[in-house]
Amino acid sequence: MARAVVVSKDPRLAEQHAQALRDAGYQVELCGGPQQEPCPVLGGLPCPLADRADVLVYDAWAVGGTIPARRLVAEVRETYPDLPIVLTSVDESLEWVETEGPHRVTPLEGHPSPTELQAAVQAALADQGMAV
Repeated sequence: MARAVVVSKDPRLAEQHAQALRDAGYQVELCGGPQQEPCPVLGGLPCPLADRADVLVYDAWAVGGTIPARRLVAEVRETYPDLPIVLTSVDESLEWVETEGPHRVTPLEGHPSPTELQAAVQAALADQGMAV
């Protein structure tokens, strides 16, 4: 069974995403994100949750603004280059989002439905290990 980590500062949204993934058969762990809990990756250290994960589901706004979000994604990608990331709550202000290359993510605009989230996670997992 694949394990997903859902990262969001909004507990209600995190639980919605977690339930959608549980319904699809994933094991799920939750993280409140760097604004709520210390983030080891931002300190250059590995993250115990990410170490156990097969996929990360990140709310693009989990760290606040666009610059911190870009930094966090870059740090996670540097630490975990083959770990798929699904980035939710994406909008036009996040022009830095990459869908190819070493810092790529699978972006989802707005607040995805359970079906959209499940499909994005499946696509990200299928693409695992392809970041170059």
